[in-house]
Amino acid sequence: MIELTPEQETIRQTVNRICREKLAPRAAEMDRTGEFPWDILREFATAGVAHMFFPVEYGGLGEDLVTSTMVIEEIARVNAATAHTFTGVANSRLPLLTAGTDEQKRRYMPLLIREAGVTCLSITEPNAGSDVAAMETRAVRDGDSYVLNGRKCFATNGSVAVLYFIFAVTTPGAGARGISCFLVERGTPGLRPGRVEDKVGLRASNVSELILEDVRVPATNRLGGEGDGFKICMRALDKARLDAAALGVGLAQGALDYAVAYAKGRVQFKQSVAEFQGMQFLFADMATSVAAARALTYETARRMQANDSSTAHFCAMAKLCASDMAMKVTVDAVQALGGYGVLKDHPVERMMRDAKILQIFDGTNQIQRMIIARGLLGGAAAGPRAAPGGRNFS
Repeated sequence: MIELTPEQETIRQTVNRICREKLAPRAAEMDRTGEFPWDILREFATAGVAHMFFPVEYGGLGEDLVTSTMVIEEIARVNAATAHTFTGVANSRLPLLTAGTDEQKRRYMPLLIREAGVTCLSITEPNAGSDVAAMETRAVRDGDSYVLNGRKCFATNGSVAVLYFIFAVTTPGAGARGISCFLVERGTPGLRPGRVEDKVGLRASNVSELILEDVRVPATNRLGGEGDGFKICMRALDKARLDAAALGVGLAQGALDYAVAYAKGRVQFKQSVAEFQGMQFLFADMATSVAAARALTYETARRMQANDSSTAHFCAMAKLCASDMAMKVTVDAVQALGGYGVLKDHPVERMMRDAKILQIFDGTNQIQRMIIARGLLGGAAAGPRAAPGGRNFS
């Protein structure tokens, strides 16, 4: 339904091959152990996939957001947790491109490409989830540096990243206008991961606490001006929601493919389960839902690529639509397998657990509905103080 260019199709086939040969055989074990997919990321890096979304002038291939969306969907068909990890690769360039100085770009873009782009955007805190402006982590100016103190939670890639985008309050009492963003390198004294979370789904995606104790960061590592952090955060969240939508589409497509193949081979009452009209109707509804969510997701990618003014609105709709769809389709896939659907011998139960998280992270789907309503009503539907969208699993 989405027409790919010959180049995009070549990329898709490369990603599909890596996922089929390297990722699929280990997906269940990675889910059981929570193992971080270092070797898979290295495979993507070797194939050039890991750095293709960075600008050409820094050593990347300059691929667009539609291609990025396609890659994330393709990985999610096999393993949503690895696709979620890979979004750190696809996302890490955006805050630097939109708010970084030339010196910051020259310094950090090559680093991210060499290290396969494992980064961490750390926004969420125990008392600041959907309400981003309630964050308490402080950044206090001290000469040519800032000193950061606080505790973050649900930080994707938190214990494995090479570069952290840390959001902290520089002007207390100023709400969203008092937040700034800082680039903090792995190994900086005082920055340490806390507990790695044991999640119900996306288990091979690294999500941890981050503890900041007198973390001294050069002022030259501030991204944008003081108070620009919230704006940077919202741009990052738009991209994260597009990625969540791509994850949902890929995850649902993978579940549908597996359920259809199973139903064709499963015989009951002397015929394949797929021949029963009730099962056919179920699959028809699943396929239609996947196709509709895919169309919205790729249209959103196109609008973001074009810097369309409706991007935030469409990102919220795509994330809402695709994640709710993925939840329903994976539940239906489990149902299609009957008793076998709840066994870990089959991947659909893992897909169902993964889908649940998509409805929560990067702004819950209730928050997405608020954003969509505000767009429709011109702000009349304002809810909590601060624009909603705190990034769970940030």
